Amino acid sequence: MTDTTWKTAITEIKPNEVRLRGYRIDELMGEITYAQAIFLALKGELPTKGVAKLLDAMLVSSIDHGATPPSTIAARTAVSTGAPLNAALAAGILSINRYHGAAIYDCMGVLEEGLHLVKEAGKDMETIAVELLAEYREKKIRIAGFGHRIHTSDPRTARLFSLAEELGVAGEGVAMMMAIQKAFHESGKDLPINVDGAIAALLIDLKMPRELANAFFIMARVPGLVTHIHEEQTRERPMRRIHPSDHTYDGPAPRDLS
Repeated sequence: MTDTTWKTAITEIKPNEVRLRGYRIDELMGEITYAQAIFLALKGELPTKGVAKLLDAMLVSSIDHGATPPSTIAARTAVSTGAPLNAALAAGILSINRYHGAAIYDCMGVLEEGLHLVKEAGKDMETIAVELLAEYREKKIRIAGFGHRIHTSDPRTARLFSLAEELGVAGEGVAMMMAIQKAFHESGKDLPINVDGAIAALLIDLKMPRELANAFFIMARVPGLVTHIHEEQTRERPMRRIHPSDHTYDGPAPRDLS
């Protein structure tokens, strides 16, 4: 070994053989989902069936949210100027920052703080939630993961929490999130738990590092951004002025999965 030699524990490459965390990729192909492969790459082990199903749902939940988010507008604007797909996609991803897409990371921080206080102070979650809310209000800091500019009850949150309960994944993260929502309600301010807050709670219960929080939003949103980029390239004229909200939907009418 030389002073330039370093190690990686993720993927091993040999002639005619590729292994992810020890598993041959060609043997994983057709046997596990993309979400399971993501979990394997990040955590080093394959998830249980319940965790895999929940992770799939989490990624689907944030695949797209229309043409108004800043990352979508940025991607469409870039491709409208003639940028290739990779550059337009990069523009969209680079627009996912503190005020757009970062709520998962911030919310995980609040939940981890609350759970730490529960153990340190020996108080129940409801009491800690009330104290946390009062502290954040005094400091005039918004608690991420609550409220939505469009939804008064985020349908994605209800589905994710229902699945987590059904699959036996919901734990302290979800419980702490619900306690904070209850504290909001009792304070006279009903704020819905948005999808970012739901994902934050579930990532805690999945024992995912907080440093990876916003990666889940990015991984989920990439297909949506690619779709908007392709639509902009194929349906709109180049170099147009893109209004962030003055547009109408002309896709398929509402249809049932059944």
